[in-house]
Amino acid sequence: MATITEAPPTPSPARTARRRIVARPAAWIVWGVVVFFFLNLLGVVASVLVSSFGQRWFDTWLPDGYTTSWYGRAWEEFALLRVIVVTLEVSVLVVGLSLLIGVPAAYVLARRSFPGKRLIFLVFLLPILMPPITYGIPLATVLYKFGLAGNMSGVVLANLVPSVPFVILTMTPFIEQIDPRVESAARMCGAGLRTVFLRVLAPLLVPGILASAILVLVRTVGMFELTFLTAGPDSQTLVVALYYSMSASGIRAQQSVDAMAVIYTSMMLVLLVVALRYVNPTQLVARVKDEPEH
Repeated sequence: MATITEAPPTPSPARTARRRIVARPAAWIVWGVVVFFFLNLLGVVASVLVSSFGQRWFDTWLPDGYTTSWYGRAWEEFALLRVIVVTLEVSVLVVGLSLLIGVPAAYVLARRSFPGKRLIFLVFLLPILMPPITYGIPLATVLYKFGLAGNMSGVVLANLVPSVPFVILTMTPFIEQIDPRVESAARMCGAGLRTVFLRVLAPLLVPGILASAILVLVRTVGMFELTFLTAGPDSQTLVVALYYSMSASGIRAQQSVDAMAVIYTSMMLVLLVVALRYVNPTQLVARVKDEPEH
């Protein structure tokens, strides 16, 4: 004779939620720290933004009045047009050269298996993982020794050191996702290596190339250490010019410096929004395939 056993009563949703809240106080601490951090960050950004529009701001919660004249003064005083043009020139050169070097190198690493492949990936990771100042000082010393620093060529060469490995590690997963049989079919139809790369692979790699270009652009515009160590008076990017405007001798209105900081922050926000619009962060994980055992 079968016996019927009653199922234990299920706790109500309200009681379950109450138990979870009480049982995980560490989550409240973590969220409290996160909220505290973002509130402080928001306060700093808001204070700089308000100061860039304020006329006078002494011992009060808000300025006495507001004006946009500080942006015009900053534009003329710091020669921002020339600085922005130099920033764009350096960024375009770094992006172009990084793609020209990094995409073929990524193809070789994705399609070929050879001894020391993992070691090469590790070497490419070092400029990305290490703080730029650790290798920036000896790199700048070498560039100055050969007369390559102090101008735009030195800034471009210094920024290529982390940018080329970044392109390689970004493009390798995109190339690995393409079936090698597509290339084999093109070669069977008589296409050479150049034709295969330009006519077959390039259209398939457009998302990866676009992602690499945008990320290298963001990284170059925001790179301070390497640019600061190798730039001259006529090759300063916006972030280096902002630093010099704050630390140079003489009397400068704090509002004009804040206006320059707002311009730089706005440029970086636009680049980050564009990057997040066209780049999928989950695709930026470089995978190293295990070498097949023969």
